[in-house]
Amino acid sequence: MTVNGNVSFWYAATGVPDPRPPLPGDLQADVAIVGAGYTGLWTAYYLKRAEPSLNVVVLESRFAGFGASGRNGGWLANTITGGRTGCEKTHGRAVVGRFQELLNDAVDEVCKVAEAEGIDADIVKGGELLVARNRAQLARLHELAAEEQRWPEGGARLLTAEETAGRVNVAGTLGGMHVPHCARIHPAKLVRGLADAVERLGVTIYEDTEVTEILPGVAITRRGKVTARHILRATEGFTANLKGLHREWLPMNSSMIVTAPLPGAVWEQIGWDGRETLEDLAHAYVYLQRTADDRIAIGGRGVPYRFGSRTDLNGATQNGTIGLLTSILHDMFPATVGHPIEHAWAGVLGVPRDWKATVGYDPASGLGWAGGYVGTGVTATNLAGRTLCDLVLGRNSELADMPWVNRRIRRWEPEPLRWIAVQAMYALYHRADHRERAGLPATSKLALFANKVSGRSF
Repeated sequence: MTVNGNVSFWYAATGVPDPRPPLPGDLQADVAIVGAGYTGLWTAYYLKRAEPSLNVVVLESRFAGFGASGRNGGWLANTITGGRTGCEKTHGRAVVGRFQELLNDAVDEVCKVAEAEGIDADIVKGGELLVARNRAQLARLHELAAEEQRWPEGGARLLTAEETAGRVNVAGTLGGMHVPHCARIHPAKLVRGLADAVERLGVTIYEDTEVTEILPGVAITRRGKVTARHILRATEGFTANLKGLHREWLPMNSSMIVTAPLPGAVWEQIGWDGRETLEDLAHAYVYLQRTADDRIAIGGRGVPYRFGSRTDLNGATQNGTIGLLTSILHDMFPATVGHPIEHAWAGVLGVPRDWKATVGYDPASGLGWAGGYVGTGVTATNLAGRTLCDLVLGRNSELADMPWVNRRIRRWEPEPLRWIAVQAMYALYHRADHRERAGLPATSKLALFANKVSGRSF
């Protein structure tokens, strides 16, 4: 029987942790960070290492790693959220190239910190493998490869169908691309280990402490107020729950399933010895990893958005989504048919109106923020944490000059417009994928229209 919810599969072995003690009442600190996911914890980690005398506290509504940091697909990838093109228009080729290099380096930085702090997060740096499975996807792959030639910093390499299948034998493979700057991880092990590392540095994490409003100099919770010179928001998909920020970032749902451990005979057919992360080139794409205990975890959007920016806490996903992801898994890997799906879950990620991540800090008010990673944030959170550290400390570093710093974007439309728009967008993507699977030789105009209306550029 498939377990559905209980936060995520990543906590199945150890169980959901008991919360740390909550905020005991009104408190004063130098820095208050709202949210104990990757962004908040990395920011606390680098601030405390840079200035050990700082009194840094982290406020978390449930427990460290409860949100996307403990539910994601386990991709430590070098992706620039929203793509490079828009950044190039505003900041130029050289700056964006350096931005890409910094994200490449951030993959290795996470690996180094994990080793230094004794965090066993099942890390294997096998790179990222993109697979084209129909003619339209192959056409997009070649367009992507031509674009990647302009950005050698990314390290992408176009593969033939044979080379791609030699890495991972996905049924119907027509071609692929490999990006070396990516590692598979166990998300919950990383975030829980990082929380422990932060505490060893002297940071206090208050769990079961929901922040309801952030103002200059104060974070308001139901357990008391925390006053601090610097208040940093790291709430990602739960940002809409804060007073005044309901339309800041849209909480997008993403769902996952994971198989039981697969026997050796199945892996002999599939390959996947390099533990690459895996993604197809569909518009409503899926993402996969081979876990340390030889399961396949696969994720996709499912029901993308709930009316009114509502967020589910338990992590359960819809039966229809479980069925859809299972059928895609079996289509990609026929050898998995007959092997059970053991766990399904869902989480939310933050989506800005222009689909690009942001790091910001206002010295006058002391308010800072980072997020809006649109599902590509596991690595970006590390770079965001280091960037917030530099901004808070007033350092004149190259990180503070990257394209995502202090960007201003418009808010999402009010309901019911944003619900209608998101539902329509994904309906168009699914319809486009259907047409392309049926033999359309190039990208469906439905998908191009959906990209234009939504503001999505990747």
